[in-house]
Amino acid sequence: MRILVTNDDGINAPGLKILTKIALQLTDKDNVITVAPSSERSGVGHCISYTNPMMITEIEKNRFSVDGYPADCVLAGIYHVLDGQKPDLVLSGVNRGNNSAENVLYSGTIGAALEGALQGINSIALSQYYGPQNLNLKNPFEASEIHGLQVIKNIQQNKFPVTEGYKIFYNVNFPPTSAQDVCGLRYVKQGLRANSFFSTKAYKSPSGRDFLFVSGGNQHVDLPSDTDARVNMDGYISITPMKADLTDYDTLKFINKDP
Repeated sequence: MRILVTNDDGINAPGLKILTKIALQLTDKDNVITVAPSSERSGVGHCISYTNPMMITEIEKNRFSVDGYPADCVLAGIYHVLDGQKPDLVLSGVNRGNNSAENVLYSGTIGAALEGALQGINSIALSQYYGPQNLNLKNPFEASEIHGLQVIKNIQQNKFPVTEGYKIFYNVNFPPTSAQDVCGLRYVKQGLRANSFFSTKAYKSPSGRDFLFVSGGNQHVDLPSDTDARVNMDGYISITPMKADLTDYDTLKFINKDP
């Protein structure tokens, strides 16, 4: 099995090293190809370098950095590194921080898995929730490192179906706990943190100019029990099947209903 590994935290991110270790437990080292951004690209979603070229650098055998976005890395891996020979699996992560709930829509980690699915490849995004129980651990990624292989194998047993022409990919979030405190895994839907919004904070430079920094919302608010972020906070690994279709079918059906 040939695996393409990528992320949005950059080629030197600790989560990428952990994901590479997990991939090496699924196949031999010659079949693990890492193509990741040369620097951190968090929050870029499914962005691609459509109007600009990107530089790709071979760091060592089967390990490349791309001066672009996570979805670019998937494209570069397929069509440049592998010369059009699609891998059997795309793994994206392990992200530093959760990609549960509304974070899905901003995430470059998700963007890479989404691109893999659009290319017809089995794809999984993996992220590590941060919180008081794991933030100060020697290895905050402990839960994902210990349980990641089991989760991927579980997903593989459930397959990657195609629904209405869209290939399913999976979004995995590991809870903000130590590995021993993980309660298990649950397949759940994407949640929404009500009244928790991304925003901007302004800082004034010595020259009097305003600089804006994006600030995330509260990541530990209460959610319904059958959602990703809720089960994460309860100590469970969440697995959410997703596809590249943002249509609201209930609204569409309502608008098109017979008079």
